[in-house]
Amino acid sequence: MELLKTYRRSLAEFTERVEQVHPGQWSATTPCPGWDVRTLVNHVVSEERWSVPLLAGRTVEQVGDRYGGDQLGGDPVEAAREAAAQAEVAATSPGALDRTVHLSAGATPAEEYLHQLLAEHLVHGWDLAVAIGEDPTMDADTIAEAARWYLHHAEDYRRNGLVGPEVELPAGASEQDRLLAAFGRDPDWAP
Repeated sequence: MELLKTYRRSLAEFTERVEQVHPGQWSATTPCPGWDVRTLVNHVVSEERWSVPLLAGRTVEQVGDRYGGDQLGGDPVEAAREAAAQAEVAATSPGALDRTVHLSAGATPAEEYLHQLLAEHLVHGWDLAVAIGEDPTMDADTIAEAARWYLHHAEDYRRNGLVGPEVELPAGASEQDRLLAAFGRDPDWAP
């Protein structure tokens, strides 16, 4: 499956999970140490908002702190929908994937950046689903795309402290569980 299709699917899955959050669940614990549901969703919404100017060629310095702090306001679900829609438009605009994105880590091909965002949506979508007690099953094609990409980046993520150590799994674990474990997640985590 091509990158844009899997990216769009990851956006949709994450947004669908945000729509499943009940009012009393925004302070629920997530698999991300120190993050409740609202903090996790705010993090992803912020990343989506950042993607719009970055995919348009802006630098981190030009964007500044515009997307720091609370990005959810009084209606987190609507904020997530809006951010996802804008991120999708930015990623699918003509020539977007041919650009270079100027991240804090340096100049990065837009396709690489989109893989990072896809993985972010998948893993944090799973975090969100298990935190609120919903089905955490992810799209198989999107998992496969993220796993192919992450195979070449796992050590960088660990070295930079972006993920925890890989979790040991039994033989025969599913591809979803293997991807989660590679990102330092225990597929059996429960609140």
